[in-house]
Amino acid sequence: MTKQVIQTDKAPNAIGPYSQAVVAPAGSTVYLSGQIGLDPATGDLISEQVEEQVRQAFSNMSAVIHAAGGSLHSIVKLTLFLTDLSHFGIANNVMSELIPEPFPARSTVEVSALPKGALFEVEATIVV
Repeated sequence: MTKQVIQTDKAPNAIGPYSQAVVAPAGSTVYLSGQIGLDPATGDLISEQVEEQVRQAFSNMSAVIHAAGGSLHSIVKLTLFLTDLSHFGIANNVMSELIPEPFPARSTVEVSALPKGALFEVEATIVV
């Protein structure tokens, strides 16, 4: 899939690994449910550490994307949920390592709580 990145100087530049907007070619749009850092084998959080939860959540998301017939290149929109925005830098760094350019559009939100006491959750929209 080829994505077209939308960039305008009339809005603030992206301040991380994301694009202002992304146009995806015609295809099937898949809306993924949020993934937290659960170990698929046990159903328990992989760790109490933020970075390990972020990495596992992205790994879980990747598995669902592949099951839907896509790849990480198929992502057009991500939403990140953090229980503490002071962990934003960790999530941003992991995302920049794992998600290929051109980066998808992204929103990041601080929430009061996540299922199972998770510290991070990611949801995605892909086009395959």
